[in-house]
Amino acid sequence: MKVDLEGKVALVTGAARGLGQAIADALAANGARVVYADIDIKVAEQAAARAPKCLALRMDVTNNPEVEAGVAEIARNFGRLDILVNNAGVNTLHHRVNIDAFPLEEWDRILRVDLTGLFYVSRAAAQAMLRQQSGRIINIASIVGLVPLRLQSPFVAAKAGVVNLTKSMALELGPQGVLVNCIAPGSILTEGTKRLFYGADGKFNDRVQAMLDHVPLGRPGTPEEIAHAALFLAAPESSYVNGAVLAVDGGWTAGYAREF
Repeated sequence: MKVDLEGKVALVTGAARGLGQAIADALAANGARVVYADIDIKVAEQAAARAPKCLALRMDVTNNPEVEAGVAEIARNFGRLDILVNNAGVNTLHHRVNIDAFPLEEWDRILRVDLTGLFYVSRAAAQAMLRQQSGRIINIASIVGLVPLRLQSPFVAAKAGVVNLTKSMALELGPQGVLVNCIAPGSILTEGTKRLFYGADGKFNDRVQAMLDHVPLGRPGTPEEIAHAALFLAAPESSYVNGAVLAVDGGWTAGYAREF
C-alpha cells in the first residue's frame, strides 16, 4: 500500500517491536519522518536505524512528565507533529483468571499502560496538533474492546475505554482539524501471540483451532495488515474519516461463526 506522507512527522508508541514496529516502518516507507518511541530504547534505536530520516525516543507512556518532554522534543526537532499512533500496550501472560481471582496489581498495571498512558500521549500530542490546526491520532484498541472475552477483564476494560475515548476525542478535536480514529485488531501473529498460541510450547496452543473457528478467514492476521490499516487512516485521502473503529480481525466480530 502506498500513500503520500512526505513532509509528515509521526510518533508511534511501543515501536520497538511487533505491531508498533510494523506501523512505524510502514509510515517511514511512505515518506514520513517517524519517531520510534518505546520504553526499550536500545531496541527502538535498532528499529529506527533501518529507516531513513527517523529517530528513536525513550518514552514510558505511564510517566506523564516523560511523555510531555518527549512530545516537546519532537516539536523542537521537527517543528510539527502530524500523526500519532498510540500502540503501546500490555496484557497479562500468566493471569488468565476470573475477575474474582484477578490480582489487583495486574489490573493497575494494564489500565495504567493501555488506557491512562494512551490518554497522556494523546493529550500532549493534541496540544501540538491543535496549534497547527491539523493532525491524525490513531489508537490501537482490540476486538476485546468491542466483544469482550473471558479471563482478561482489565484488558477488556482498557480496550473498551480506548474505543469510546477515541470517539470522544473525535468529537472534541475533529472540528479543529485533528481526526481521531481507532483500529481494533483480532488475533495477530506478533511474538506475544506466537508464544501464547502458535508456538509448539505455547501456553494455549491446544486452543488455537477453537479460536480460529470463530474467524471466517480461518487464520491469524499479520502485523503488516494492521500497518496497512494505519496507513489508510494516516493518508491524506481519509480526510472524512473521524471517530471510526476499524476492526481488522478477519471477520471475527462480524457474528458468531458456528455450524448449526
